[in-house]
Amino acid sequence: MAQAVGKKTKEAFFTGAFSSFSVDDIDKAKNFYGKTLGVDISEMEEGLQLDFDEGGSIFLYPKDDHEPATFTVLNFNVDDIERAVDELKGRGVTFESFSGEMETDKDGIFRGQDSGDGPNIALFKDPAGNFLSVIES
Repeated sequence: MAQAVGKKTKEAFFTGAFSSFSVDDIDKAKNFYGKTLGVDISEMEEGLQLDFDEGGSIFLYPKDDHEPATFTVLNFNVDDIERAVDELKGRGVTFESFSGEMETDKDGIFRGQDSGDGPNIALFKDPAGNFLSVIES
């Protein structure tokens, strides 16, 4: 069977993958991700590892001259966005509000699925100012 033009053969040297991003205060991050969001955390000498049921992980590392990401660094899949937003608001999370192309409702939810413009999503920030989201799957 002929191989498709430009398609690379799978290389066997990767043993896994993870993503990472910086925070300005590792203790605040630990409290926010662990207690506020309820994510499983492993403390490491270099920072924090966020562990997820599906087996994935995210590494957070402290950076003295941290600048918040201007894009979404982490999306949390949820089955019911209204329930997730209500629950997180009850835990002290504040959702972002947008007008224009990604206009959000009073709860901070962009209802893209209803209009055919993408998924229903709500954005919020961690204590370091990085953008996070809950996204309805």
